Amino acid sequence: MIVTEEEKARLLLIAAIEGNSKYWSSELSTHGAAELVDRLKSLHYAGGRHAGEKISQRLSEISVESLIDQLEGTFFLTPESEDWPLQLNDLGAPPFGLIGLGNREILQGADRSIGIVGTRNPTQYGSRVASEFAATLVDQGWLITSGGAFGIDSAAHRGALAVEGDTIAILGGGVRSIFPSGNDRLFSEIATHGLLLSEVLPSVPAAPHRFLIRNRLIAALSRGVLVVEAAHRSGSLRTARDAAELMRPVMAVPGLITSPSSEGCHRLINERKAELVSSVQEIVEFLSPL
Repeated sequence: MIVTEEEKARLLLIAAIEGNSKYWSSELSTHGAAELVDRLKSLHYAGGRHAGEKISQRLSEISVESLIDQLEGTFFLTPESEDWPLQLNDLGAPPFGLIGLGNREILQGADRSIGIVGTRNPTQYGSRVASEFAATLVDQGWLITSGGAFGIDSAAHRGALAVEGDTIAILGGGVRSIFPSGNDRLFSEIATHGLLLSEVLPSVPAAPHRFLIRNRLIAALSRGVLVVEAAHRSGSLRTARDAAELMRPVMAVPGLITSPSSEGCHRLINERKAELVSSVQEIVEFLSPL
């Protein structure tokens, strides 16, 4: 339930400003959410380079009451919340807030999260590795975080669910605007036994740029990121880069040298941007000093 003026203001900011803006995150840090909303409504930022006038126009067209109504059946998470994952504050542009659907208690173990990401078009080998590694990591007390996409993401989530473990899917759209729609059964399972998280309102559709900016959330939430099959150009490599910038360990699973699906992993390893791992034990040993 939203009770404070700061929470209401953060909800308005989510509705009016796209995520991952370092400028608006800086203004929020300086002024606080309630004051920032007031400054925007008073056209303080008119004529600036950061779409201040457009944001002010959006704010004039929405009411916080209508936004609260949209949250029915979900929960709203802000830095004021006791269970806010503190590791998200390492980001240059932390989310203004997060909207969740599912088991909120999972957040209590967010400091034991491992991100597993990879191609949407995996080989059988990649899918099996992602699923088996996720299941074994869960058995050892880890939480699996991924993005809910087809391929490696789905295999990782399913591996965690298969052993009744905890998993979080961080989405590129709202928690009630599922994409890809072909994963609706998986998302239903995650909403029942795991947790869906998003930094946009529940009905906001997924968009290509939102998948890119949500990758930073997967990286920040995780103690380390494991890449299981990634093509030469892959959104998973963006997640790996985000993790490295946050000083999170990056690990990659090797594949056949002739497999296009492993080109990205091999590049990360060759450029010494990722640690080569071939077992869960190696992953755990690599993360244990943290």
